[in-house]
Amino acid sequence: MIIMNNAVTNVSIIKDFLVEIQFQDGFKVRIDLKKYLNKGFAKELLDRNKFEKIFIEDGGGLAWPNGFDICPNFLRELADKTLPKI
Repeated sequence: MIIMNNAVTNVSIIKDFLVEIQFQDGFKVRIDLKKYLNKGFAKELLDRNKFEKIFIEDGGGLAWPNGFDICPNFLRELADKTLPKI
C-alpha cells in the first residue's frame, strides 16, 4: 500500500484563481494558481469557465479536462511556503 500524504482530497475555488486545497493529512492552504497558468496549453485556463473545471486526478494532484495538471508534491511544496494556513 502506498501512502500519499501529499494527495489532495478537496479543492474549492475561493476567488479568481485562488484555490483552497486540503491534503490527505488534513492540512489546508490557499494558493493562487494564476502564475502557473502563463505558458503553453495552461494559458487557456486563464479563461475562468475553463479554470472552474478543476478536479482532483487519481494521483492526488489537480487537473483540468485539457490535460494540464499539477502534481501533489509540487502543491505541497507551495503550501509549505504559502500563507495563510487555515
